[in-house]
Amino acid sequence: MLILGIDPGSRITGYGVINVDGPRYEYVTSGCIRIQGDVLAERLQQVYAGVSAIIDKYVPQEMAIEQVFMSRNADSALKLGQARGVAMVAGANAGLPVAEYAARLVKQSVVGNGGADKVQVQTMVAHLLKLPGRPQADAADALAIALCHAHNRNRQIATAGARKVVRGRWQ
Repeated sequence: MLILGIDPGSRITGYGVINVDGPRYEYVTSGCIRIQGDVLAERLQQVYAGVSAIIDKYVPQEMAIEQVFMSRNADSALKLGQARGVAMVAGANAGLPVAEYAARLVKQSVVGNGGADKVQVQTMVAHLLKLPGRPQADAADALAIALCHAHNRNRQIATAGARKVVRGRWQ
């Protein structure tokens, strides 16, 4: 199964695609959609077109995206939310189920610490996907979102097959 992870932004939107085969994760691609211009509507259109092009090229089965977090700057948070929205619409228009994850959950899932910094996320993503070096920060965040979704999916599948709880664990 191919999972597309998106780290939305109104200037740089990171993306990462991984292939999930049970407990194994394989790197497919990652990168950044670099947004040009000052007109917000045109920048949002570029996010939509970029995410749509990635979906058309790699044909993922599911998409995961980071939830908006509250920023000190309300204007920045609003623009981030709009970029996130158009990315989600691109996925929905392609018929993809779109899952949302909080940044702290993504970091917890990949690094083991919800307060991890960018370098820690980059390092763990490179380690988990057996990459030769650390990916660019926005691409690493997108790959981390895809990995978080894969972990969550596998946990749900395991729990669905569980029969009972023994010492606090499903068996």
